[in-house]
Amino acid sequence: MVQITNLSMQYATKKLFENVNLKLDAGKKYGLIGANGAGKSTLLSILSGHIEPSSGEVCFAPNTRIGVLGQNQYAFEDFSLQDAVLYGNKRLFDAMKEKEKIYETGNFDDESTNKRLAELEIICAEEDSTYQSAIIIEKLLEDLGFKNSCHSMLMKMLTGSDKFKILLAQVLFLQPDVLFLDEPTNNLDLKTISYLEEKLKCHEGVLVVISHDRHFLNSVCTHILDLDFKKIREFSGNYDDWYIASKLIVQQKSMERNKKLKEKEELEHFIARFSANASKARQATSRAKQLEKLNIQELETSSRRDPNIIFKPKKSIGNEVLNIENLYFSYDDSNIIKNLNLNILPNDKIALIGRNGIGKSTFCKLIFEELKAEQGSIKWGTTIQYSYFPQNATELIFGEESLYEWLRNFDKKKESAEIRNALGRMLFSGQEQEKNVQSLSGGEKHRLMLSKIMLEGGNFLVLDEPTNHLDLESIISLGEALYKYQGNIICISHDRELIDAYANRIIEFKENNIVIDFKGTYEQYLQVYESSSPF
Repeated sequence: MVQITNLSMQYATKKLFENVNLKLDAGKKYGLIGANGAGKSTLLSILSGHIEPSSGEVCFAPNTRIGVLGQNQYAFEDFSLQDAVLYGNKRLFDAMKEKEKIYETGNFDDESTNKRLAELEIICAEEDSTYQSAIIIEKLLEDLGFKNSCHSMLMKMLTGSDKFKILLAQVLFLQPDVLFLDEPTNNLDLKTISYLEEKLKCHEGVLVVISHDRHFLNSVCTHILDLDFKKIREFSGNYDDWYIASKLIVQQKSMERNKKLKEKEELEHFIARFSANASKARQATSRAKQLEKLNIQELETSSRRDPNIIFKPKKSIGNEVLNIENLYFSYDDSNIIKNLNLNILPNDKIALIGRNGIGKSTFCKLIFEELKAEQGSIKWGTTIQYSYFPQNATELIFGEESLYEWLRNFDKKKESAEIRNALGRMLFSGQEQEKNVQSLSGGEKHRLMLSKIMLEGGNFLVLDEPTNHLDLESIISLGEALYKYQGNIICISHDRELIDAYANRIIEFKENNIVIDFKGTYEQYLQVYESSSPF
């Protein structure tokens, strides 16, 4: 359905990939993976026709309908929700809106008006043969958590995460033959991600998706496209299947190279020993020819790098950790948090979940007094030393300082080697530590914030969406670090693999100030509550 031939992309100072040849087949769902900066989004933009490659071509089967997830959440501010979704099929949208305008203001005594109406009816019939578009849009919106009563409201009234849901509905409404999705799970809550998984499993055409959500890739993908070494390798199976296969390939290449190195050493040793011996001269010459033919290739350096995250508390936690009683906070007469009571105990590792906008980040700001509670009490234990990763971490890292200087400002007494070691663990080595913090990407800023938290040595970590902007390797390392961490955790995340890695207590904020406090893993939590309503 999609044929990619000799595709290459190179900028002035960087080659992303070269001579890519792929055939993408209907019914297959491809996860496009690779390190940050490897060129995944660039490749998807080339496939969708938004940018031109340096060389090569992309060909689609005739009459292929292509759907691309929009990235501009503010492109439809003056559209109603239903019109924004309808816009996913631009041809149908234009025809229906022109029809509406003609019926409102048209001169039906004019033959050209009636002729145009007939043409528009044909377009509508071609794009919506069952005349079910309004019902399909209504169902999509309701499945994404938008009640029927708000379908006519304007997009400008929505939060950023809800606007992103509309962009998803838009591309799903089109029902494309080829679907390109770049980070579709960003800004989505856990239940919306689950809904999206089920929708994509039913997609019958080609799907190519970029995601840093391992659970999502494992659930949806039938094939993996691995962008590394400036090439793309295709693997059958999901992300876990790729992970096992890729490790085996690296191991086999390493064993093969080591075998050849040993053979080279033995040949060189024989030649050096017997080349001057007349009786062995012929054998030495034969060995020399073997040595010339021996092709020992260097192992290619992967663009992937694994950070080494380690959180070590400086002091142990006492019996009292954090006690919250009758906490109350509201925005614009809307009760975000009401009569909240929580007692957090030593060794509690909490996953704080709930739909976007329900009050999770507000809760974090309240316990750190970034917001002032209207009622109630927040009591930290005397032994607690907390570290906080705020949701807006990228906005807090700015200025002309180097990475090293930015970290040193938080503790002037900290040993220089300790600061540089923390940066090195997060893949900032050598000259990279002297870069200006303002020049960092979103993922680099998040890695810098994790360096800061490692240096602080807190015994209570509060992390609000720490995986945003991180690649899969960094998220896996973070999950391992939280699992091994000997302290308390409250973490807000929509990454289910991360939650599964560390959480032993699940707290869910639900509508109408209902709070579910569950002692156990996320998998155990789902077994008890998965039958409940998804929204």
